[in-house]
Amino acid sequence: MKFLGLITRRAAIAAVLSVGALTSTSVAAAEKLKVAAIYTLPVEQQWVSRIHKALNAAQDRGEIEYLYSENVANNDYERVMREYAEQGQQLIVGEVFGLERAARKVAKDYQETAFLMGSSFTPVAPNFSVFDNWIHEPSYLSGIVAGAMSENNLIGMVGGYAIPEVNRLMNAFMDGAREANPDVKFMVNFLDSWYDPPKAKESAFAMMDAGADIMYAERFGVSDAAVERGVKAIGNVIDTAADYPDTILASALWHMRQPSTKLLPMWPWAALKLPIMVSTALWPMAVDRL
Repeated sequence: MKFLGLITRRAAIAAVLSVGALTSTSVAAAEKLKVAAIYTLPVEQQWVSRIHKALNAAQDRGEIEYLYSENVANNDYERVMREYAEQGQQLIVGEVFGLERAARKVAKDYQETAFLMGSSFTPVAPNFSVFDNWIHEPSYLSGIVAGAMSENNLIGMVGGYAIPEVNRLMNAFMDGAREANPDVKFMVNFLDSWYDPPKAKESAFAMMDAGADIMYAERFGVSDAAVERGVKAIGNVIDTAADYPDTILASALWHMRQPSTKLLPMWPWAALKLPIMVSTALWPMAVDRL
């Protein structure tokens, strides 16, 4: 069965506005927004790289002044948030999946600073907004590709943490694979890490040794293992087909550029009535010629 070309469906920024007053911010229209980002991982990591790329693009467009900290440990994250707020950064962006309570406490203490955080929970007035990537639909489509291509009816899946954001993608992928191949089975392992390519590679090797002939590369390292064994893989969040041209069958992609191009020029966001919940998604599945 052959899948050709690029499946594309542009869509999707949804800004669900919740009740809350925007703190007054005296920013002249021509003044660049001061943005700081805090990442618990290197900026090369899939998820973080999408945010970093979007904010760099906004800086190149002349809309913001951007600085960032990477590899910030969870137990140090609150301190870095407070330092950026004290420095007068107007918008602080990051991901707080492992420290929701601490991050929200910082936002409460600095209500003249806007926070936009990757989060499992809801926004909080007046200044704590949240976002996530909703790419379960393209994950479902990539599952169809994987199910159709598996000859052993066994797919290996290596994920970071068993949290709702990851489970959503994996379950959508498995539903898609079953749609194409009702006999397909899955081997699933979570690394308990967002970025450990050697561990991901080791886990992938074990699954392929057990007969998996398609790998779902939710984490870096899986595709490298697939290359060494001549097994096909499905990518996640970023398009790595150019790096693994004979390995990647499809990838569910996420771009953060839509919120950055729509929201940042609207600062100080008075019309948006902060806080907001930003759902970011792009429906392309980049599909290689098989």
